[in-house]
This record gives sequence, structure tokens and C-alpha cells, in this order.
Amino acid sequence: MPNSVAIASDAVLALSGISKRFGPVIALQNIDFDLQAGEVRALLGINGAGKSTLVKILSGLYHKDGGEIRIAGARVELGSTSAARQAGIASVQQHPELVESLTGYENIYLGTEGSGGILGRLDRKALQQRALELVARFGLTVDLDQPLGQMSAVEKEAVAILQALALDEIKVLILDEPTSVLTEREKDQLFGIVAAVKARGIAVIYITHRLDEVFEVADSFTIFRGGRVITTRSVADSGLRVLEIAELMLGTDLAAVYPDRAQVAGNEVVLAMQGLTLPGAFADVALEARRGEILGIFGLLGSGLDELSKTLFGVFRPMSGTIQLNGKPVGFTSPECAIRAGIFLVPGDRKTEGLTLERDVAFNTTLARLSRVTRAAFLRFRQARQDSAALADKVELSPRNTYLPLSAFSGGNQQKVVVAKGLFAEADVYIFVEPTVGVDIGARAKIYALIRELSRRAAVIVMSSDAEEAYGLADRVMAFHQGRVSLQADAIDTTREVLLAAGLSGAAQ
Repeated sequence: MPNSVAIASDAVLALSGISKRFGPVIALQNIDFDLQAGEVRALLGINGAGKSTLVKILSGLYHKDGGEIRIAGARVELGSTSAARQAGIASVQQHPELVESLTGYENIYLGTEGSGGILGRLDRKALQQRALELVARFGLTVDLDQPLGQMSAVEKEAVAILQALALDEIKVLILDEPTSVLTEREKDQLFGIVAAVKARGIAVIYITHRLDEVFEVADSFTIFRGGRVITTRSVADSGLRVLEIAELMLGTDLAAVYPDRAQVAGNEVVLAMQGLTLPGAFADVALEARRGEILGIFGLLGSGLDELSKTLFGVFRPMSGTIQLNGKPVGFTSPECAIRAGIFLVPGDRKTEGLTLERDVAFNTTLARLSRVTRAAFLRFRQARQDSAALADKVELSPRNTYLPLSAFSGGNQQKVVVAKGLFAEADVYIFVEPTVGVDIGARAKIYALIRELSRRAAVIVMSSDAEEAYGLADRVMAFHQGRVSLQADAIDTTREVLLAAGLSGAAQ
């Protein structure tokens, strides 16, 4: 294949003929893959493409059915997570299992403190010294004496990476969606950490759904589709753009991802605000959300959009300004008040704000409006099951088992349940914050179609740190910069580049 990266005999990691099946489903089929020391390889593919299965084999969580794995030329069998680490492969999951009350250095060596008994009886000075040496080795800047709960998101990510690298002779580091909760500035800091790891000769497998990151951090990328490697290419020589990479992942034209815009402009203002101000977050915000339209608002993480969404949902009380719903002044004192009035928020952090992961699909989808499945204060279980099953079909949940806990589903399918929860609420105004965070390009198309369907009967606001998403979905667009509106326009009268500039710098260019 043109521009393919050839498999080298001196690879630090070399896979040949790797296969894996689950019953009749072939998850991986004859996978060849190699990685050089100090190379950053982006691993790309929609959910179910096979990349997660491969990573779990490399992490020792799954056993391969066939093929060969070599690390630094030596054939290995990775039968457990400890075997994988001993062989030189370490992983950092999207949501690392760290302890907020412990310090950075205690988290780094959590579970590997040595033979001194429980952590409180160990030589803490020795642990601190080991941690300082580790930080110095990779040239990082992080105060490891702080409790983890007081650290920024990127500092927590740094601790998770240091924990993975704490064992000597780590040759391959796997990072799963490491920037999913980071601001733009923190993302750049994370890329600096990756560069420091790379400079030490450690190879990095970088999993991301944010395709623009491939060109910022990776040396090469491998695209999986249907359990096969579609292509492996050098970033410098591929000649591909983000949209072309997405089309290779999908195996189809990307034009179908975004639904058509509204044919007739919405003129019924459902939600309106003037001069809305929340000190430290945003100031003097004015906007209108109309039935039949999608209002797309682009702003970087930390721009104030998250606080604006929660103010509209009754989590925060604004210092000044007015909010009108269906022409009448409102002031919400809680999310419950907002839901009763007809406003529903689909939050950006689905795991902590949008879902109860230990409960099943039926519980999560009907929680938004229990009055629909209760009678005389008693829950009608059969009705709840029927309604949740219908919603699971509508959002194309996979698998369609509404009895499973949410923790058993992929990130993309968890996000579909959040959307299903919103559908069940039957609101007048829907506010989506980062509606496809951590969701692959294939699942995005379904979520976008559902959002468009909602806009036909309700007012919809989409707040996103992805300018492409905000522009591609919207009938009208706004840019948010450092807590202030920097652009308002009809989508057809502007471009995604103008929207991006207004959100990045505060001035449309």
C-alpha cells in the first residue's frame, strides 16, 4: 500500500498474524504491527474496529488465539497484566485508577511500595526520593507532595504516566484517550510529556478519537477497520487530511456524518437570555435558542461554556441577567426545577454527571422523567423496561441488553444512553455539552442524527470544543472566548475557519 510503514526487524515491538475471536465474532484477523524505539504511533478506528482488543492483548488482559509477539526481538507470551509489565509494556487507561486523597508520589508507587507493609509504615522519604528521580529522568514539572485531588487534570495524567513508567525497562507505553478531559493548554503540556517519554527511547501507542491530535503528537498512525489493519503510514509522508483519515476509518464518504441543516429557519424563540453573568466564568451573555434549529456554540475547554450550561440547568445562580423560557422570565434553583420547566442538559462528563454506571440501561434512561414510569409513587417496572428497550433500539445501542450495567458498555454506547435519557425527558430545550467526547466517528453520525431529530420539535443548543462539530451540526453558530461571545452568525453566512478563529482568539478573522 502506498506510504505504508514497512515492518522492521529491529522493532521494539513486533506482532505478526495476531488473531482473536469471541465466539462467532472475529475481533482481530491476521494483524501485523511493529513499533520502533521512541516512535509515537496513533491507533485509530471506530468502536469495534479491533484496536481495543489489540491493546488488551498487549496489556495482558486478553489471550491471543494465534500469532506471535516479540519485544526487542524476543518472543513473549503476555498471559497477565504483570507479565505484560515485566515484558516492558505499560498502559494508562482513559480513567486511571488513582486515589485522590494520596499524594502524587504515593499514587506512583501504589501497590508496588515494596516489602515494608502497608503504605503508612513505609519509608516515605525513600518513596519521595524514588519519585523525584523518576520525575527528573523524564524532565517533568509536577509537585508530587500534593494530594492528587488538588492537582490539575494534566498533573493527574502525568502521575498516571509516571506510575506506568515506575518499573525499570518499560519499552512500550500505551495511552488511551489521554486528552479527553484536558484544556487546550493542558493538552500542549501533555504532548510535552509524550515528547519527553519519546526522547527516552520509549515507544508510545497513542489511542485517540481526536484526529487532529495525530498530526500534533504522532510519528505514524495505524487505522483498524473490521478487525484488520487498513493502513499504517508515516504522518510526515501520508499526505492525508483529517477528513480523509476519517473516511478510511469509516470505509465511506464522510459527508454522511452530519445531517442536513434545517430547510426553514426557526422563528419561535423558546429560550432567551440577556446580560447573563457568572463571576469568574462568563459575562454579559445574550443568546436565543429557537424551536426547529440547532445553535452550535464553539469554545475551548475552560472558556466558560460548561458553567453557562450548568447555569441554564439550575446548578449555578447567575449574578445578573435574565432568562426567559417560552416568553416568561424564569430562575432555576436546581436541576429538578429546570427539568420540570422543560430544560434538559446532556453533560460533557457522562461518567460523573450523566450516568450511574453501576445501574442498568433501563434505570439510567428513565431516571430523567420518573413520572412517566410511576403510578401513585410506585415504579412500573414493566413500563420502564419497555420504554428503555424502545430507546435502545432508537439510539442503536450495542448490545441491546437493557439489563446490563452501564459499566459494561463502551464509551460510545454510554454516550448513546445519555442521549436516550434526554429523549425520554421530552424537553422543550436540550443542551448538549461535548456530545461526542470519546466517541468514534461511526457512532457520531447516529448521535448527530438524533440531535437533528430532536431539533424538529425542540430548541437545541450544542456546546463543543470541536469547531468542526459545532459548525457541522448547527443552523446558527456562536463562538465563546474567555467567557464572552465573540461571534454570532448563521452557519451558511460564515465558515468553520472563522468560527475557530473567534473561539481561539476572540476575533473573527
